[in-house]
Amino acid sequence: MSLAFTLCLVALFVLAAIGTPIAHSIILSALLYLFVKGQDLGIAAEQISYGLYDSFVLLAVPLFIVAANIMNAGAVTDRLLRFCVALVGRFKGGLGHVNVVASLIFSGMSGSAVADAAGMGKVIIEMMVKDNRYTRGYAAAITAAAATIGPIIPPSIPMVLYALISDTSIGYLFLGGIVPGLLMGVVLMAMNTYISHKRGFASDEVVPLREIPKLTVQAFPALLMPIILLYGIYGGATTPTEAAAVAAAYALFLAAFFYRALSLKKLRAVMLESVKSSASVGLVIGGALILNYIVASENIPKLLADAMVGMNISPMAFLLGVNVLLLLLGCILDASTIILVIVPLFVVAAKALGIDLIHFGVVVVVNCMIGLITPPYGILLFVINATTGIPLIEMIREIGPFLIALLIALALLIFFPQLVLWLPMMFGYVG
Repeated sequence: MSLAFTLCLVALFVLAAIGTPIAHSIILSALLYLFVKGQDLGIAAEQISYGLYDSFVLLAVPLFIVAANIMNAGAVTDRLLRFCVALVGRFKGGLGHVNVVASLIFSGMSGSAVADAAGMGKVIIEMMVKDNRYTRGYAAAITAAAATIGPIIPPSIPMVLYALISDTSIGYLFLGGIVPGLLMGVVLMAMNTYISHKRGFASDEVVPLREIPKLTVQAFPALLMPIILLYGIYGGATTPTEAAAVAAAYALFLAAFFYRALSLKKLRAVMLESVKSSASVGLVIGGALILNYIVASENIPKLLADAMVGMNISPMAFLLGVNVLLLLLGCILDASTIILVIVPLFVVAAKALGIDLIHFGVVVVVNCMIGLITPPYGILLFVINATTGIPLIEMIREIGPFLIALLIALALLIFFPQLVLWLPMMFGYVG
C-alpha cells in the first residue's frame, strides 16, 4: 500500500469523523491521492463521466426514487394500509403485523427503505399509538425494522449499486432477494407475536370479512405494480432500467388519474424531493467511481484475494468475517457508501474463493439493511425521528428484539445459500 493511498484513507476517515458529508469526504480524499501521486486531477472527472455514461443501469436509481415518492404523495400507500389492516389486523399484535405486511408489499414498488419509513411509516405509527395500544418506541422500532425489507424484495436500489460494482445480473439479484425478503418478514412477525403475547397488547379493531373484497378492489391497481415489474423484467419485455421507468409512469398514472390524489403542486414537490435524493446518491456514486479507480490502481482487490487464497481460509469463514465487518461498519456508515466503497474490496476475493456473487450480493444488501437500524447511526431511526418526533432513545430501547430477529435471518442466508439461489436457478441461473 503506497503512501498516497495511506494518506487517502486517513483523509477519508478524518473528514468523515469531523462531520463532512461522506460523498465530499470520498471525493476530497481521492483528489488528495491523485495530487500526491502526481496524476492529472482531471482523471477524477474522467472516471465519473465514464462510469456514469457506461452504466445505463444507474438510471434505475432516480426512477425508483420518483416512483416511491409519487406513491407516498398520491394516497396509494393509504389504500395499501387499509388492505393490510383487513388482511392481518385481526391477529394478536395486529397492527405490528400490518406494519410488516405493508412493508413487504411496498417493497415491491419502491426499492427504498427510507421511502418506506418516511411515507408509510408515519401513517402506521399514528395508527399504532392511537388510544395507547402500543408504546411510541415499539411502534417506531417495528416500523424501522420492517422498512429494511424494502430494498431486499425487488426492485432494489442497493442491488442496482451492487450490480454496478460486481458486474452481476440485476435480474438474478432481484430474484435472489425475494425469498430472503419474505424470510425477514416472517421472523419480524414471529417476534411481534411473541412480544405482543408477552406484554399483553390489546387486540386491534377487526375489519369485518365482508369488507375485504371492497378493500382488495381499491388496493388492486397498486398491488399490480410488483407483478408488472417482475413480468416486464423476467418476461423479457423490459430491462431493469426500463422497468424502473414503467414503475414511475405507473405510479404517476395511479396517483394522478386513477385515485386522483396528486395535484400539480404536489407533483412539483415530489419531483424536487426526488431530485435532491437522487443527487445525494449520485454524489456518493461519483466519489465511489474515483475511489474504485484508485483501489484498482493499487491492485488492492487482487492482493486481498491472493492473501485469502494463500491463507487457505474457507469460504464460510470469509463470509462470516466480511459480515461481521459490515455489521460493524453499518453502525457508522450508510448502505450506499458500504456497497460502493467497501464491498468492491471483497468481490474479487469472494469470487476467488468460489463464493457465488449473487449469494454474496444479497447477503451484503441484507447486512447493510440491518445497519440502517443499528445504533448509533441507524439512518432509519433518524428518519422516523424526523417525521414523527419520537425520541431516538425510545426507539433504541425497543429495537433490540427486532435486530436479533433480522440477525437470525441473516445467519440462515449465510449458512443456506439455496435460500437465495433457488429462485434464480429456477429461471436459468447457473452460477
